[in-house]
Amino acid sequence: MSSFELDPRHDADELAARFARDGRVTIDGLIQPDQALALHRQLRARDDWRQVIIIGEKLVELDRATRAGLTREQQDALDQAVYAGARTGFQARYEAIRVPDAERDRAASDDPLAGLAAWLSAGNTRDFLRTVTGEPDIAFADAQGTAYSPGDFLTGHDDAVEGKHRVAAYVFGLTPTWRIEWGGLLMFHEAEGTRGTFIAPGFNQLNLFRVGQQHSVSEVTRAAAYRRYSVTGWLRRSAAG
Repeated sequence: MSSFELDPRHDADELAARFARDGRVTIDGLIQPDQALALHRQLRARDDWRQVIIIGEKLVELDRATRAGLTREQQDALDQAVYAGARTGFQARYEAIRVPDAERDRAASDDPLAGLAAWLSAGNTRDFLRTVTGEPDIAFADAQGTAYSPGDFLTGHDDAVEGKHRVAAYVFGLTPTWRIEWGGLLMFHEAEGTRGTFIAPGFNQLNLFRVGQQHSVSEVTRAAAYRRYSVTGWLRRSAAG
């Protein structure tokens, strides 16, 4: 599954006006419904997810076999370290599947995530994203699959990293069924974090927002009946190697 189709009903100029005004825009029904459903099912079936957490100032990734080998005491200590880091600084806990940036690596892969990243990075789709964001120099989209289980979250940050050439961040929601009270909300912070707006997880829904905005993902509660699936990344000016 490496071919995707942009829904032709999207009005790029109208979406661009909203993005210019608000710094973000939500695009419902990005691709054909059957393609989105197939991608969701494929993500659910995969077992190559790696848990992403921060220990000290290091980003650490743990595969499922490593996590399964932890003792109860080790898991409790890891949980305590994760929550302690979230109290005062940047912290993350979720699962991810990385997609290579290089065009040649994506072309050689049969991973649907690589196909989606390539599709976002070229042709009519890239032209559409350039128009919506008002950034004609966008060269490619990086990408990763993400899955948030109960207890997973991402604390506030603004995505602005020098040298990364990030223009806009995106979250392509692939969660067919969700309730707001389950958490996992994409939160945009205002007034020093005491107020804000949120977007609940959606399905076949692209959320685009200009880099530099403080945002987070609220913790998924234990009541959640499903995991929160999406493909996330940034639209960048410089091309990958």
